Amino acid sequence: MAAPPPQEVKNKFNNGDMIRKLTEGGRMTRGAALSECIFCQIATSSTSTTLLHSDDKVVAFRDINPSAFRHYLVIPKLHIPTVKNLQRSPEDFSLVSHMLDVGKSLLHRDAPQSKHYRFGFHQPPFNSVDHLHLHCFALPYTPSWRCIKYLSLGPLGGFIEAEKLLERIKPQIPHHSSM
Repeated sequence: MAAPPPQEVKNKFNNGDMIRKLTEGGRMTRGAALSECIFCQIATSSTSTTLLHSDDKVVAFRDINPSAFRHYLVIPKLHIPTVKNLQRSPEDFSLVSHMLDVGKSLLHRDAPQSKHYRFGFHQPPFNSVDHLHLHCFALPYTPSWRCIKYLSLGPLGGFIEAEKLLERIKPQIPHHSSM
């Protein structure tokens, strides 16, 4: 028996913004979880955090504890806990691609002199906040030892480059055999 389609529920926040919630794929979010999630609060402008970018899908802001010359976070407005909750779907692929595009454009705008940029996600259990967030760096790391926080640990998780995550969640195109 096939799983039922995701149900869409809308929550209204104090400022009138609506957040879409899906009750499938580990994305179920309850009102309490949303109100306790600092990134959900930022996404709904319920904090004093200065937004560098905001659109219908994502918001971007400076990391509160920067590890590089420029260190921004891009988060979806939809509460998705971690990269483990992303699926091989057009929607998730489009979201992560959009997050990466936003991060790249912000860093190219704000740090055009940087020669090296880096974009990626922490994987559980190494993520600090259970709300999907893309780290966007204009290098160098400051201080330089901070690079340790952003190493891939292979099968143990650690940090995954955005492009590698996109490869992992890229929808498969069904092959049609011709007769």
